[in-house]
Amino acid sequence: MSTERPPDVEDRIDAAATAVGPLWPIHSFVTANPLSGFEHRPFAEAVERAEDLFGGRGYPSAETFRTALERGQIDPEILEETLAAAGYADDPEALLDRVADATDAGSDAGSGAGGSGATDRTDRVLCKWLSAFLAEGSAHWPMPDRDAGFYNAFREMSRHDAEIPDDGIVADLPETPTEAIETVLEPVSESRWVRVFEEQLAALPGWTGFIKRRAEDGPWGSAHPITLTGYLAVRLAVLDGFDADLDPSGEPGPAPDSDPGTTPDAATEIAEAFLSAWEASYRTELVERVAAESRSHAEREPSGRPDAQLVFCIDTRSEVIRRHIEAAGEYETHGYAGFFGVPMEYRGYGAEVSVDACPPILDPQHRIAETPTDEGVRRTHDRRRGLREAAGEAIETLKANAATAYGYIETAGSGYGLALAARTLVPGRVRDLLAAADDAVPDTHEFCEQTIDRADGGTDGLPIGLTLEQRVEYAATAFALMGIEEFGRLVVFAGHASETTNNPYDSSLDCGACAGNPGGPNARVLAAICDDEAVREELRARGIDVPHDTVFLAGQHNTTTDEIELYDNRVPESHAADLEGLRADLETARRGAASERVADMGAGAASAVRETERRAGDWAETRPEWGLAGNAGFVVGPRALTADLDLDGRSFLHSYDHATDPDGDALEAILTGPMVVTQWINAQYYFSTVDNSVYGSGSKVTQNPVGNVGVYQGNGGDLMGGLPLQSLTSGADELHHQPLRLSTVVHAPLDRVTDVLAANDGVAELLDNDWLSLTVVDPTREHRAFHYDEDLRWTPDSPVIAADPTARERSAVADD
Repeated sequence: MSTERPPDVEDRIDAAATAVGPLWPIHSFVTANPLSGFEHRPFAEAVERAEDLFGGRGYPSAETFRTALERGQIDPEILEETLAAAGYADDPEALLDRVADATDAGSDAGSGAGGSGATDRTDRVLCKWLSAFLAEGSAHWPMPDRDAGFYNAFREMSRHDAEIPDDGIVADLPETPTEAIETVLEPVSESRWVRVFEEQLAALPGWTGFIKRRAEDGPWGSAHPITLTGYLAVRLAVLDGFDADLDPSGEPGPAPDSDPGTTPDAATEIAEAFLSAWEASYRTELVERVAAESRSHAEREPSGRPDAQLVFCIDTRSEVIRRHIEAAGEYETHGYAGFFGVPMEYRGYGAEVSVDACPPILDPQHRIAETPTDEGVRRTHDRRRGLREAAGEAIETLKANAATAYGYIETAGSGYGLALAARTLVPGRVRDLLAAADDAVPDTHEFCEQTIDRADGGTDGLPIGLTLEQRVEYAATAFALMGIEEFGRLVVFAGHASETTNNPYDSSLDCGACAGNPGGPNARVLAAICDDEAVREELRARGIDVPHDTVFLAGQHNTTTDEIELYDNRVPESHAADLEGLRADLETARRGAASERVADMGAGAASAVRETERRAGDWAETRPEWGLAGNAGFVVGPRALTADLDLDGRSFLHSYDHATDPDGDALEAILTGPMVVTQWINAQYYFSTVDNSVYGSGSKVTQNPVGNVGVYQGNGGDLMGGLPLQSLTSGADELHHQPLRLSTVVHAPLDRVTDVLAANDGVAELLDNDWLSLTVVDPTREHRAFHYDEDLRWTPDSPVIAADPTARERSAVADD
């Protein structure tokens, strides 16, 4: 007899909530797959189910495919083969017409299907209450009773809201949200409750995703608690008050009056074939170039000791600046995840809250903070920053206070007018003035050290600092993952951050591996670890010989202007000439990279650097930089494979040398960490491009920030979870980002990659379900390429490999 506990309300809500992905606050924007809850399903099935729930398209439009075909982005031969494999032999133009017809038929069928009157009214009520309750520090008059939790606050205050009906359970809510849910759903069969919950959670997926994230952790979640159960109880109660039909809808059927040639199933198959052909066209060129470099690299003599080594985030924007740095001198660059391998919670000097400075797939393992070490500089910093903050607070108080607001505007109006005109007409000069004011306030890295050494006082199980053993492990892991065996006199760990003005999405341009925060603090931590003599001694015992004249330092790459700031206050005088030469060459590289970026934006300027600075300081600039738009590839291998290639800023680059990783541990860390994160980034760009109104956030022109947590379109509604149009398009109906799923290329022995996949079901599942592709260039098999099919099976590019007797049975290498 089974003793398994039957599912309760909480269990059913948890099951339903998997359909909606988490949404991070906009001040710490994390780029994530909006369909992450469907990654256990094949891609085609996932987008179909998501369309049913959210109403969003899962494939590019017929017009997008047609444009790609016309521009040569889709190889006609590859397209013909892909369509034939799917059972379609018609002319591509005719097939795209069928896709367009099916899309139009589906749009017509759903044009009057919107939410019911009760649902729309409920959405308006809930959006208003959620925006007030979930605001994070931006409201002058915050909502009362938030510390009691959302359900209890609503229960106490809802009688004051005239938009909430007086009928039904909402007029007299029970003490607990579970009671409310059970009462409202009593007429509905319990077997359909999960479907009810799923539909109701998907009705406002932005707010639902944010509640999921808020309920998991963070100070705001503790101070003002909210749960999906409490939210659903309120939502169902309001729906009940409006007399809404809560019985879940059935599965959608085919569009009415559509002929067999334009059914949704046929259109989906054709769209999937076009998408696969587009991806294969890009991947084939990328793999061929990497494989050619692999053969060439094997014949080269090892180069000498570089003047300096610079380690950047794997971010696609780093690819551009790395090329220009290497062209400027005898420099070697590497790619590493931008949190530099140290999962930490970080609190800068003077910061009110800590931030998670690590990828969202990891939990912080250390608490790091800045502590002053130079009292003189600290006092200067505090005094000057304090004056600026006091002035800002005084002005804000005068503007917000009902007794002083009108008088303040009358008095200061002309000054504001001049400031508005200057910021609009000469934004570059205004930026220069503000930068000069900022320079007068010392940066915290000039007078603060980070709490690297382990100390007592950690709370919530999160220790302060790191032990010597942990520091050694982080340093050794970094060098192993990147395959660094020889060190220059200077080694720079360069985090990255953006610089924009009047941009709610500014954190989306910062480091994704640092959860939408600048990467400089993480770079400083790893540099301090590696520069520790005690750590170096332990590394030598492990066979990692760091020369005594090697100095590690940190820096930060401004991805908007391509300026690289070096945190060099600890560099000894013996390396002054090295540092001066590096600074000069970084400025040369900046000019080259800026010219490339400005041209990519279609802007003409006498000075590319000046143009990037204007964009950074212009409060009317909707596109200060492209961010990661265009991302399509992820290359894992030695820098030599890509050093001579212009990858157009479209590839994530992670350094890896299979020769220094015989056990595959470093490779496993890359495929289970950075590859998963890049797939999330790629998926958000993909879906935001494919259906921006559902998975993106529309135009910045009509956005309004709400509560420091997100943006609306217009003056209310659901939180928009994805990227704005200006981050994806260069003009009306002109895509800049090509919506392709990620193509990963790994330079390693095939068997080693297969071992990693066999040991990590979650990664293999992503590949089996077509959320990304994987190709291996095997240097031990004549540098041939192998494309992952499914179930740990590979397709070689040559029949020679199919006959290789050393191929493992489980790899099941098969000929085309």
